[in-house]
Amino acid sequence: MTTPASDLDWGEVPTGTFWPQPDTLVLLKRDLRPDADRTKLSCFADTVWDLNAAIFEDHYRATSLNFDLIPAALRLATKHYCWQLLNHGRLWAPPGAKRTRISVTTVHLLFVNELQFIIDWLAQRGITAFCQVTNELLDAFVDAILDEEDPLTGTSRTLTEIRRLWGHREILPPAMRLPQAPPWAGEDTAEILGTGSTARRENRTPRIAEPTMQMLLSWAVRFLEVFADPILAARDEHAELYRRTPEGRRFTATQNRNRNRPGDLLPKVHAYLDNLRQQGGSLPGSQTPDGRWVIRWRYIALILDCADSIKDTGTGRLIAESGLPIGDQALLNTKFPLPSGEGPWHQDITYDEVPELARLLSTACFVIVAYLSGARAGEVLNLRRGCVTRDADTGLWLMRGLYFKGALDRYGNKIPEGTVRPDPWVVIELVASAVAVLERLHPSPLLFPTRLEPFHKRWVNARRLGDARSDASIAGDLGDFVQWVNEQCARLGRSDPIPDDDRGPLKASRFRRTLAWFIRRRPRGLIAASIQYGHAHVRMLEGYAGTYESGFPDEYAFQDWLYRLECFAEDEAALAAGEHVSGPAADAYRTRVAAANREFAGRVLKNERQALDLIGNPLLQIHHGEGMTCVLNPATAACQLRGDANDPLVTPDTDDCRPKCPNLARTDRDIGYVRKKIVDLAEIIADPLAPPIRHQRDCHELDRLQAVLRDHEEGATRS
Repeated sequence: MTTPASDLDWGEVPTGTFWPQPDTLVLLKRDLRPDADRTKLSCFADTVWDLNAAIFEDHYRATSLNFDLIPAALRLATKHYCWQLLNHGRLWAPPGAKRTRISVTTVHLLFVNELQFIIDWLAQRGITAFCQVTNELLDAFVDAILDEEDPLTGTSRTLTEIRRLWGHREILPPAMRLPQAPPWAGEDTAEILGTGSTARRENRTPRIAEPTMQMLLSWAVRFLEVFADPILAARDEHAELYRRTPEGRRFTATQNRNRNRPGDLLPKVHAYLDNLRQQGGSLPGSQTPDGRWVIRWRYIALILDCADSIKDTGTGRLIAESGLPIGDQALLNTKFPLPSGEGPWHQDITYDEVPELARLLSTACFVIVAYLSGARAGEVLNLRRGCVTRDADTGLWLMRGLYFKGALDRYGNKIPEGTVRPDPWVVIELVASAVAVLERLHPSPLLFPTRLEPFHKRWVNARRLGDARSDASIAGDLGDFVQWVNEQCARLGRSDPIPDDDRGPLKASRFRRTLAWFIRRRPRGLIAASIQYGHAHVRMLEGYAGTYESGFPDEYAFQDWLYRLECFAEDEAALAAGEHVSGPAADAYRTRVAAANREFAGRVLKNERQALDLIGNPLLQIHHGEGMTCVLNPATAACQLRGDANDPLVTPDTDDCRPKCPNLARTDRDIGYVRKKIVDLAEIIADPLAPPIRHQRDCHELDRLQAVLRDHEEGATRS
């Protein structure tokens, strides 16, 4: 049985397809947020469709479909097609896709990124109905986009959207159907584009430059460990004063409360003035446009909890004639002291700058939580208070929260409200401390709300329903954080600003790739000394970040791949220059270095998962440590392996290398470290005050290292 389409001559609508009327809800068959206003939902006849009621991610930006951007001739057909994408329960999916329905956010993305372009191109060629499209026209479309300056950018996705429109022939009426024959005779997109593979390409998100990340994290930790307490105290003081403003009194419903009983105000004024004199302070002031300094009466009224009209009273004259100087700011009682080791710094905190300082502290905590957990930006922005707990049995800090990417129901469709992953993130204590500060900073249930001040209410006409900061908002906050730090460094003559990153502006999405790089390289800089990247790695891989669903192992594998290729290139160059190698695994080392460079040098990877597959290759199992090189064979390794022996991410514990391990090799570079260690031990042994047990242990270690050095030098002489 078919249903006639009523608004235009579309033809018969297939069985199972509901055809919307002008007053049909756009999100008719979508789950809606509990806080969505059902009376304001978009209808089919609307030109702009508001999709926010069906987006559960609190950090997601305001989202809508604007059909004014679609050519008039194809606008109604495009609306019907998008309505079916949003509501039909049985949709076409590209090869390999398991889901039968796409998410609301995906509909929005394909609308703005691909569908608008396709519809514009068709309209420019006189197409007024999808049924007018021919296979010849689709061939011309491919030729046109291949003639673009960068033809592969987004082209694969664009062709997929044309296939998607064709794939929905069965649920669309005749006037909206593309030709019956598959586009491009069913030829694979990779063959059409000449790319050789449809696999997703390498993630192009650039990591943050090492100097930038080092100082960004350094300042974030400084905010947490040094600035947090004074900022929190200043925020409490600011909040108490704000509650005395007319706006604050309305917010707390205390506008009718009497502030001072008769006779109470004058003693408070005398106490206030006496305190300023004792502290060597000044009256709060501001500068007029003509350059005069005047008393800031509103701030004095907040301190004394009285009306602004105090300036026109005898009590006000007492303040004005007190003889105290007029300052250029409204200062709080809270100060900003720093330990002497922090360099020159002692700054008063003003009433006006507290919201900015609170925002900076929140941003610093975001850097710590997002960077050192390995969680996706959206997962961090959706965290809620109480998300971090300490397991009493294991001593591990566990972080729990919602995840959305990969949260699928049994049909393979996205669960719009997300779900709590049973495997939590395992984090280091610094992350737990940052979360604790956030929970003290504001009353919101979200750790990273859009508004930190509870008295700032949501804008009445705001379309976005989520209360978490968005990706764009947190990117702006990161830029503000860097700017504030660098301005303070310039003001105080400090030598530790956050340098610019020539790879682009800081974004939350760049943290995961950067962490993977730092964990693999463990640069011995400022933060590597205080935040043990190896410790963070072990902790993370014990929890959700270590699962393949989190995506982090792919990020880490890609950085591991790049690092190993760099090391192999250096090793090959050293061997070619005559470097000697000793130890039981010396022959295996030389063989692997040569073979690995022949096999992998110059290879291009198209995605991170390929790196994960490749780093398990036995040829790549060479790991440099301090004074030794491990030519890893998991079956014979004497150390405690990091990971399962069958996992491609398994690595030796080079910090606990066993001297008699058959996997050991020593290069001339390793021997340089051994020589230095011998000198250091000789000095320690020469100390007559050394404890006997330690002296005996150090003598034994010195004998072992000298034997290693002799074996290496004798081998070098023979060769």
